[in-house]
Amino acid sequence: MSGRVKGTVYVFICVALWALIPVVSKLGQTTLDNHQFLFWSSLVSFVVLGISVILTGNLNKFSEYSFKDWGYLSVLGLLGTYIYYLFLYLGYSKAVGMEVLVIQYTWPVLIVIFSIFILKEKLNIIKSTAVILGFTGVIIVLTKGNFKNINVSNGLVIVLVGAGAACFALFSVLSKNINKEPLGLVAIYFLTATFASFFSMNYFSGFALPSSSEIIPILVNGIMVNGFSYLFWMLALRSTDASWLAPFVFITPVLSAIYLIVFFREPFVFAYGIGLILVVIGGLVNSIKKDI
Repeated sequence: MSGRVKGTVYVFICVALWALIPVVSKLGQTTLDNHQFLFWSSLVSFVVLGISVILTGNLNKFSEYSFKDWGYLSVLGLLGTYIYYLFLYLGYSKAVGMEVLVIQYTWPVLIVIFSIFILKEKLNIIKSTAVILGFTGVIIVLTKGNFKNINVSNGLVIVLVGAGAACFALFSVLSKNINKEPLGLVAIYFLTATFASFFSMNYFSGFALPSSSEIIPILVNGIMVNGFSYLFWMLALRSTDASWLAPFVFITPVLSAIYLIVFFREPFVFAYGIGLILVVIGGLVNSIKKDI
């Protein structure tokens, strides 16, 4: 089996797992709120990734980290694995899943904007097109095709989901130049999320054990969606070029939309489909490696 074929198989496994976020978010929050669900999921993810770090012999890599490294990585963990997921889980528990899904996948478009200001990257035709397509898709979803007014199921929650997407985009941009062992990095990020969600859970909500029906979604989310999916992603990157893999990632929101409609009978508004298509195309356009 060639490296490209292996990489494609691995990335499809990642896509199938990542697309489960709306499903596990809904099923895992029948009695738990977003703070509690995030705590248990992050704890499981950290344990799984921590064991993986030990088994792969990378534990000694942590001794190379300076105090400054730990502080910087903790901030990134707050952005990418705490705030992002906290608001995302809130969205899937309180708002219409299709609206949340489209807003969630604005982060590839937001990466373009942040890269211009933070990394001083040039704005070209490809990037401009990606931004226009992405935000047009968002506007269509928010207005449901009626451009005279914005009509969303829960405006504040959708705004928070958008803020979470911006945090993940910022996390991605700031992580671009980090040259550390990736498995250890992800373990640190989820360690940060575990501590942060523990404190926010006790401050904003309260400590709660998951119900019997929530245990499986938490384990699936912690072990597979946020755990081993990272391992498959790294195997994919080691098997073939990232430029080959990037377009496959944008199958994720499409598959998530199918999950929402099939498993939860979410109402499908035609505008949702148009908005989702535009956001996905925007991400695909941004993955084109050509300076125009």
